[in-house]
Amino acid sequence: MNDNQDYLNLLRKIKDKPESSQRELAEELGFSLGKLNYCLKALKDKGLVKIRNFRKNPKKINYIYVLTPKGISEKTKLTLNFMKRKMKEYDELKKELKK
Repeated sequence: MNDNQDYLNLLRKIKDKPESSQRELAEELGFSLGKLNYCLKALKDKGLVKIRNFRKNPKKINYIYVLTPKGISEKTKLTLNFMKRKMKEYDELKKELKK
């Protein structure tokens, strides 16, 4: 899977469940924790995600992941590119089946 697809999947998860732990995100996406951290750092460095600390209880610090306006825009762009790619694949398969 390419980075753009990984980033799109991660942006979708963050939008749907910003309070997810890194372990939960990694498990749901099928990523190792190392890969998840790499992707989160890349998205943060690109200004697409903000990572904020918050406390659920006094003994534990957790994070919340927030899409920035730039992140929302990039998610939309990646989604459109994904859909265009899938439509092209569909059209190519359709042509092959007609042969």
